[in-house]
Amino acid sequence: MKLKVYLEQSEEGGYTAIVPSLPGCISEGDTKEEALKNIREAIELYLEPIEDDTFRVAHAEEVELAI
Repeated sequence: MKLKVYLEQSEEGGYTAIVPSLPGCISEGDTKEEALKNIREAIELYLEPIEDDTFRVAHAEEVELAI
């Protein structure tokens, strides 16, 4: 999966990384490399399935889709 990430230099120093396609997925770092490392982790956590939020439907077929 490829996602567009915007890096914005902060006035205070460092960088802010934003993923527009994942609302609220924002991270920061002192360097571009650190900001990208941090946003990668934020994306992984954002997309990680949460078992409490899933449910099963009786007599339904479960299908997984790769996106």
